[in-house]
Amino acid sequence: MDTREIGKRIVKIRKLKGLSQEDMANFLQINRSSFAQIETGNRNISAIELKKIADYLGYPIERLLAKKFNIEKISPGRLKSDTKQEIRISVPKLRVEKFKNVLLYILEKCAGKPNVGETVLYKLLYFSDFNFYELNEEHLTGAKYRKLPYGPVPTKLDVIINNMIETRQLKRIKTAYHGYPQIRYIPLIKSDLNMLKASEKEIIDNVIEHFSDWSAAAISEYSHKDMPWKATEEGEVIDYELAFYREVPYSVRMYDDEPEQP
Repeated sequence: MDTREIGKRIVKIRKLKGLSQEDMANFLQINRSSFAQIETGNRNISAIELKKIADYLGYPIERLLAKKFNIEKISPGRLKSDTKQEIRISVPKLRVEKFKNVLLYILEKCAGKPNVGETVLYKLLYFSDFNFYELNEEHLTGAKYRKLPYGPVPTKLDVIINNMIETRQLKRIKTAYHGYPQIRYIPLIKSDLNMLKASEKEIIDNVIEHFSDWSAAAISEYSHKDMPWKATEEGEVIDYELAFYREVPYSVRMYDDEPEQP
C-alpha cells in the first residue's frame, strides 16, 4: 500500500474522531507541516509512527492497513486514550450578518476600483475566508465555496446580494471593463465594524492590499493554483481543511518556519 492511500485513511479517521492536524502533530511531537505531508503521502512514515497514530486514533493498525477499508465501520467520538479531546467543528455554517458585513467592508475599501467586478469580489471573499481559517482554525463567515471554472464562488451569494439590494444596502450596476461586460456592486451603507474583530479586519485588509488591483483573469488563474481549489472536483464544495495543505506563496501560516520539536 502506498503512502498516499495510508494518508487518505488517516485523514478520514482523524476527521471522524474530531481531531485537528494540530492535535495529531502535538501527539507525534512534530510540526503541523510534517503531519500534513504524512496525510498527503508526501512524507515517508515509519512503522513506529504509524503504530503511534493508530493507537492514538483508537483504530487497530491491521485494519488501517487492510486491503478492504470501510470508514463506515469506524466509531466516531471517544478515543482509545482517556485524555479528553476538544472536538473541533470544521463544518462551515453560514453567518449571514457576518458575511454581509465582510462584503460591505471589502466594497467600502475597493468598490471604486474599475477592476473590482463580481469575479474579483468573489476571490477577495474566498481568500479572506480561507486565509482566516488557515490561521485560526475557525470560520470567518462560514460561507461555502464551490469549485467553478473561473475559480471558487461562494454559494447562496445571489440570495444574500438580492436581499441587500432590496433593503438598499447595495446597488448593482452593469458596466464594461476593457471591452468586456462587468457587474459591480456599490455599498450604500457602511459595514458595522462592531461585528468585525481586529484580527479579522487585519486578514481582510491584507487580502485587499494584495489582490484588489489584480484583473479578473489574473486573480482567477492564481486561485486555480491554490491547493483547496486544485484538490476539489469540478462543481463540488471546497473543504476548508484543504487550506492546511497549502504551500508558498499561498500559505499564510509559514509552516516551513516552524521548528520541528525534538
